[in-house]
Amino acid sequence: MTSYPRRDPATDPLLTPENSALLVIDYQPTQIQSIRSIDHPTLIQNIQMTVKLAQAYAVPIVLSTVNVASGRNQDTIPQLKELMPNVPTYDRSTINAWQDKDFVAAVEATRRQHLVMAALWTEACLTFPALDALRAGYDVYPVVDAVGGTSTVAHDAALRRIEQAGAEPVSNAQLACEWQRDWNRTDTVPDFVNLLLQAGDFINLG
Repeated sequence: MTSYPRRDPATDPLLTPENSALLVIDYQPTQIQSIRSIDHPTLIQNIQMTVKLAQAYAVPIVLSTVNVASGRNQDTIPQLKELMPNVPTYDRSTINAWQDKDFVAAVEATRRQHLVMAALWTEACLTFPALDALRAGYDVYPVVDAVGGTSTVAHDAALRRIEQAGAEPVSNAQLACEWQRDWNRTDTVPDFVNLLLQAGDFINLG
């Protein structure tokens, strides 16, 4: 075993639990029902896993909804909300979460450079804040298997747009491996293994 000492987790160029925040935007019934790029049960299962991973690694979560206070929309779906009973919700009128002062202040308060982002739809509520966050100097990581668009074409085009702007797409499995990084970090190994097994991903403990 000749592993290097752990790099400074705050300045590591890869994702670490200490330099990341998870932004969860608009996982509400109307948005879920309009998704066509991924089946709804899989989408819900995948975003649940994203949240569970963040919690396993103590990554701060910023949760936002649109138009709940106005009565035009319902709150975050129960399957997701029940996982985050102590996470405040920042409700907005803006389609672009980055144009809401409270949301941006909550992101800034995490003091994290790397923003892992999941939002519905890919072509709007993910794309717009991702582009603005990049312009503001953040590093942005859309979770590609936990987001969806109104069509496969719209979803794919949106991911290409934000990737060309500098975003770095990740999957749940990649996110888990990047946050874990070393089997010697034994405290989080059980959650790492259990969550990936639940998701059906192959784990080689060898």
